[in-house]
Amino acid sequence: MNSVPVPEVAEEDDCLRLLFFGDVFGEGGRKAVSDWIPKLKEELGVDFVIVNGENSAAGRGITPKIAIGLMRAGAAVVTSGDHIWDQKEIVPYLADEPRMLRPLNYPEGVPGSGSVVLETKKGKVAVINALGRVFMGPQVDNPFTLVAACAERLRDETPVIFVDFHAEATSEKVALGWHLDGKVSAVVGTHTHVPTADERVLPGGTAYLTDAGMCGPYDSVIGSQIEPVVGRFLNAMPTRFGMGRGMVRVNAVFVEVDRLTGRARRIERVTRDWAE
Repeated sequence: MNSVPVPEVAEEDDCLRLLFFGDVFGEGGRKAVSDWIPKLKEELGVDFVIVNGENSAAGRGITPKIAIGLMRAGAAVVTSGDHIWDQKEIVPYLADEPRMLRPLNYPEGVPGSGSVVLETKKGKVAVINALGRVFMGPQVDNPFTLVAACAERLRDETPVIFVDFHAEATSEKVALGWHLDGKVSAVVGTHTHVPTADERVLPGGTAYLTDAGMCGPYDSVIGSQIEPVVGRFLNAMPTRFGMGRGMVRVNAVFVEVDRLTGRARRIERVTRDWAE
């Protein structure tokens, strides 16, 4: 497992420490993340927590009750992705809760917001949630133009901007990272449920990781039971995939940002296991 050392805190701490949890999958993922948030906040000196709740409702979307539970556990913002509309009760909730984000690049008039700015003890943090278009559906507006424009507006309020890019194609994620380099503090990908090992700080000061991975059952096929998924590959017959069971692996990302300039100083993957 990756272990991030506790940072040394200077008298005048000019860093904002962000912790982002990858796609939360089902009840096990919810419990594990809720358990690990306070522990990792203390261990790493975290100032602000973001959780992708995309698959937290039995692997398909999120409900208001689940979003509230994640926030009570310590998440400042909950992001989402292409399954945001799978639970119908989330639609009115999006209109009333600015900390629950849907992807920015849905057409104008869709309920909810794709960005938010919140206060911390060390200043404001902005979060943007966007959806990729390659191998994804339905078709949404261009994330490259919309996220860049949104980031430019948000910089009037804060230089610390975190982007959760929920996308399938690694090339699209990498390209957005370079497109936003120097314009945001971090670009971290979600959706594939498989963590990548390409974390780095780009030349312009943007922390980047192609995919944070998921917070869900480890002995599974990206969260689902193994046997039905393998069976589908063998016989091509439609079947219902159950939830994976057993030990849960939590995949998160720790980003240290200069709170005055918004430039990332470092990015580290954080992995923890959890079992009831």
